[in-house]
Amino acid sequence: MNRRGTPTALKRLMTEYKELTTNPPEGITAGPISEDDFFKWEALIAGPDDTPYEGGIFPAIITFPKDYPLSPPVMKFTCKMFHPNVYADGTVCISILHPPGDDPNMYEHASERWSPVQSVEKILISVVSMLAEPNDESGANIEASKMWRSDRKQFEQIVRANTRETLGL
Repeated sequence: MNRRGTPTALKRLMTEYKELTTNPPEGITAGPISEDDFFKWEALIAGPDDTPYEGGIFPAIITFPKDYPLSPPVMKFTCKMFHPNVYADGTVCISILHPPGDDPNMYEHASERWSPVQSVEKILISVVSMLAEPNDESGANIEASKMWRSDRKQFEQIVRANTRETLGL
């Protein structure tokens, strides 16, 4: 087993994995890619109902830092994802994944950012909420943010096309 993180981090990740497998949130599965490395997980997220992501299954990689849970993981979709809060490379940009403390841009309150009481489950549930309700105020994908605000029909067409592509249709 990979010991690149602290014993506390490894123990915490093992506990969170056990919880996710015994009581998984609806539409979400997640766990280590390999039993040899508990610091790199794959997640599969079902697109929320009544959204253009509905029916899709979106894979992502979650990479945990050595000092987890003191620092947040990084989550990155491994499929095409057109969304205001997802960078072009697939990296998810939501408050819960931002380092703890005050926001240097003074956009987010410290209580919205990462803290050690957060969990993988809370991250994944936040990402499902983000898919359903983008935050176009602080867009990671400017094109998607603008389109979400000004041409929702075209935004939804692009998302539905990407969703079908992700499913291999």
